[in-house]
Amino acid sequence: MNTFKLWNRSFGWGIFVIALFTYGFTVEPTASFWDAGEYIATSAKLQVGHPPGAPLFQMMGAFFAMFATSPEKVALMVNFMSVFSSAFTILFLFWTLTLLLKKLPAFKILETTNQRITFFGSASVGALSFCFSDSFWFNAVEAEVYAMATFILSLIFWLALRWEQDMHQPRGDRWLLLISFIIGLSFGVHFMGLLTIPALGMIYFFKNTQSINFKNFLIANIISVAILLFIFKLLLPTTLAFFGKSEVFFVNNIGLPFNSGTIIAGICFLLFFFYSLRFTERKKWVNLNTITLCILFVLVGFSSWLMIPIRANANTVINENAPTDARALLAYYNLEQYPETHLFYGPLFSDVYAGQDETEPYFDDKPKYERDYKKGKYIIVNHWENARINSNSNHRGFLPRLWSSEHAGNYMNFTGPLEFAIAPEYRSNQMLVSRVNDFRNEIREGMVSGDDYHKFFRTLSPYLEIQKPSFWSSLQFLFQYQIGYMYWRYFMWNFTGRQNDIAGTYDTLNGNWISGINLFDSLRLGNQSEISEDAKNNKARNTYFFLPFLLGLIGLYFLYQQDPKRFWVLLLFFLFTGLALKIYLNERPFEPRERDYALVGSFYVFAIWIGMGVFALAHKIKLIIKSNVAPLTIVILCLFVPLLMAYQNWDDHDRSGRYTAQSMAKSYLESIQEDAGAMIFTIGDNDTFALWYAQEIEGYRTDVKTINTSLLATDWYIDQMKRKTYESESIPSQMTHDLYAYGIRDYIKHESLIDSVRWDIKDFINWVSSDHPRTKYKSLLLQAGEDPNRLPMGTQDMIFYPTNKIRVSVNKENVIKSGLVKPKDYDLIVPYIDIDLPEGGMTKNQIMMLDILANNDWERPIYFTGGSYADSEYMWMKEYLQLEGLVYKLVPIKTPLNSNNPYIMGRLDSDLMYDIVMKWSWGNSESSTIYHDPETRKNSISFRSNMARLAEKLIDEGKNKKAKEVLDLAIHKMPLDYFGYYSLVVPMIDTYYRLGAVESAQQLAVKVGEKYRDEMEYFSSLKPSEQYLLGEEIITQAERYRTLMEAVLVNEDKILLAKSLNQFIEAITPFVNLYGEYDFYTSLSMFVEGYYLAGEQVKAKNLIEDIAEQYEGRFAMIANFSQNDQQLVFDRIKEEILDFQQMIDLVKNFDQDLAESLQLRFDESMSQFKLDEKDD
Repeated sequence: MNTFKLWNRSFGWGIFVIALFTYGFTVEPTASFWDAGEYIATSAKLQVGHPPGAPLFQMMGAFFAMFATSPEKVALMVNFMSVFSSAFTILFLFWTLTLLLKKLPAFKILETTNQRITFFGSASVGALSFCFSDSFWFNAVEAEVYAMATFILSLIFWLALRWEQDMHQPRGDRWLLLISFIIGLSFGVHFMGLLTIPALGMIYFFKNTQSINFKNFLIANIISVAILLFIFKLLLPTTLAFFGKSEVFFVNNIGLPFNSGTIIAGICFLLFFFYSLRFTERKKWVNLNTITLCILFVLVGFSSWLMIPIRANANTVINENAPTDARALLAYYNLEQYPETHLFYGPLFSDVYAGQDETEPYFDDKPKYERDYKKGKYIIVNHWENARINSNSNHRGFLPRLWSSEHAGNYMNFTGPLEFAIAPEYRSNQMLVSRVNDFRNEIREGMVSGDDYHKFFRTLSPYLEIQKPSFWSSLQFLFQYQIGYMYWRYFMWNFTGRQNDIAGTYDTLNGNWISGINLFDSLRLGNQSEISEDAKNNKARNTYFFLPFLLGLIGLYFLYQQDPKRFWVLLLFFLFTGLALKIYLNERPFEPRERDYALVGSFYVFAIWIGMGVFALAHKIKLIIKSNVAPLTIVILCLFVPLLMAYQNWDDHDRSGRYTAQSMAKSYLESIQEDAGAMIFTIGDNDTFALWYAQEIEGYRTDVKTINTSLLATDWYIDQMKRKTYESESIPSQMTHDLYAYGIRDYIKHESLIDSVRWDIKDFINWVSSDHPRTKYKSLLLQAGEDPNRLPMGTQDMIFYPTNKIRVSVNKENVIKSGLVKPKDYDLIVPYIDIDLPEGGMTKNQIMMLDILANNDWERPIYFTGGSYADSEYMWMKEYLQLEGLVYKLVPIKTPLNSNNPYIMGRLDSDLMYDIVMKWSWGNSESSTIYHDPETRKNSISFRSNMARLAEKLIDEGKNKKAKEVLDLAIHKMPLDYFGYYSLVVPMIDTYYRLGAVESAQQLAVKVGEKYRDEMEYFSSLKPSEQYLLGEEIITQAERYRTLMEAVLVNEDKILLAKSLNQFIEAITPFVNLYGEYDFYTSLSMFVEGYYLAGEQVKAKNLIEDIAEQYEGRFAMIANFSQNDQQLVFDRIKEEILDFQQMIDLVKNFDQDLAESLQLRFDESMSQFKLDEKDD
């Protein structure tokens, strides 16, 4: 072994060990939030996860899971797969850097130890900078595909450089075949590895082209991208389509048994490659033979996907999309269950305001084949011809960045509103003209947001001509948001610094990049020297002072000077793993969470430039100083950069010892009645995947049937819910597969025929599940004398329901038997529940929920996670819920909705809920040593709200000791400094006061007040223009602070009132301009009493005077109006008049003389009005 190899391997494995220990010490010990729980569950048991699948990842995860010593350790072992993948990524990044640096003209033979340390140290800085970078480290410590995907990307690029070395040597193309195999394998993890292909193509071009000109350079780039598209969009989809079509052909047309076509297709593939390779070898067509071998090796790598249909056919518990055959596997690969996006040309969001296209109102869906075992053939179960509503051709455009109608309001906030005018046929409608003119006036006054435009367009679109967004609007959004905000921001997080871990929404407060240089950051984000303590102490506030960024830029320029060819290879690599990916993803504003983790490929390339930047500085300093020690010194100094990144990032990437995701899942399940066949409806990723993990991996509460309402809209998921899993029985349902197959009953329509009749829910389900002609839309058309053939067959066969009035009968015997209601509440059980279904129509998942409800007949408890407040998520029975721990249980006891707070739903059994809460798993949430990530903190919303409600209920029932235990537990397990969301602590403060625990209430109130005051002081340090941009947030915080003060006032805490009132008013006074003087001062009238109670008469009088002046000024202004105008506004100000009088009545309790003086002023103000007597 020569000296270079020895040093290269020694340094490389040393860097590997550093990375391995870093990630090993900070890895999450259990499941994380979001997709990690699902990946762990599907990996350990080789189940089928969400599209587009990750079979290789799952098989490797199953291997790592074998080393778990207990079910609770399975997650840790699968997480360690990401640890090792990430450490190997850093190893190959280091070796990639040494390969590239060695090829630069500036490279000289390494003769001395100093030269070797300088060279390998430069590569180490680049590798360690990526090792400690924000996004990559995040991926490295949880069970997500991005760590392994980055490893594959790193490995492929290193192999490409090795191929370049040996390209013209005998057997040099063995590297290319290995690359092809790894590319095929990458499909079993994530498509990120494919993004190396354009760079590989240019490596080949530069290696084999003597004379480079613009034409052949351009052609080479196009061919390189074409190879990527060929593999991604043609080779593998075509292969799957060939297998699928062969299967249908040989079974349906030839009459062979099921799976025969798949076997024949496989044999054809083998024969094709065998004879192709044999033929090209005989003809000495070396390049064609190599290409054929490459395609074969890609397909061999892709064969990891065979795991998916194999396991799908095994009917695993988690079997998303059930891709049991090639056709289903192709749909799985193409992500057909997700909303369709168009890259180059397609519909824009304004399509939602347009009617159907006049020339082509419909287009074909894809035929869905299913096996008919009686006939021994594949049958099409859906009406696929003209089954889908087409977009309006007038609302399509090139490069459709603005495509999602669900985000129309946000689009218009970014790019400006759409142009509109009243349609010619309606311009004589004065009411419409008046409505449009009023809206235009509101626009001129700056009172209209993007959401307001959206509501206006949705309401009046039939009467308006609404223009589509312009092509320039799409470009603006592409560069402003998708690249400028959703790429550049993430890039700068990793190499300059990050503001905090709160998801950004395009303001200056959260989610931005920072540098740590206050002068520079203040120009972009406002005064950074006065930020709140919470902002300073956010563990994700990491600053690198531009150092990694500058090193990368130096390396980029240095490479361009030294080797323009490799500069272009890396630049192309960077662009495809970053900006091109953003164009392909076509993101919407705003995503549910930050998406930086998918862009680590481009950060990997920039880390290469960082290493080159260090080498460039060392090379430059050597030329200047002519010393071997100086370059070494530069490298040692540059090592400070990754060390700085490690120091800054450690605390918010250290997940060791954190069990909050696991404990949340268990808390949900602990809230559910045990061994009663309970069913729980979940909504999103975090409530579903966490439960899947707890049940599948830890075997916790497998008696509960977890039902995701979104997935319940698919036939394959309904099939799975109809099977028993572990101890949980199948869902009660009368709908058979043929009634909910793909394309069948996806949507049913309401036709108001007998809305005066209230149907029993079982009659309703019988109607909906019937295929009798009278239940179908076609029958209505025939009755109306219309030709049904003008509509597609899918529309003709669509089920309708003639009434939306439904009655759910209550089987009291089953209610009692199942333990839904305690004996003390038997008398509260209602005989039936009346619900009103949507007047428009219902989707398949809503139909299935009602099917479950009807056929359950109150035999099994039904729960909801509460992840949404939409009526449909609770089957339109919000008034019949009972809060139990974290979940809502459906009970036949009516509890009217809270008119003051619609988010407070359901009744509460205090004893039952107390027992649940005191047994909750908390996962060391109170620890000061763990990182409380945004999801952990966000979950405190439900925990705190529900525990505060419980404490209030216990007090109402005289159970004060239990109430205090609940409050103390909440404060202990969710400390104020770690969890935030201070407004949710105010009800607890109020409850402590009610308990007589004044000291606890005061301590909390003081802490919360300090938090709000700190925030308001920061806002006051901003320029008026900056305050205006943050006006909504400032007002929101001020009002939350006000709510705290109201709690102190209502409970008449005289000790706290004097000081805290002064602090509150001082804190919000700088924002008088945001409120307006009148609103600002009159809103303080409630605190007059507070000053009096605190013995601050002078301050009370001063505040009264300020308020009185505002009322007098207001009334004097109105008095100058004409009598008619006074008449018009008088009704509006009656409440304000009453408020003034109420303040006077309040003052009477404390200062009679002042009250009399105020009454005279009030009477004088009122005397200015000249109204008819009937209005006095």
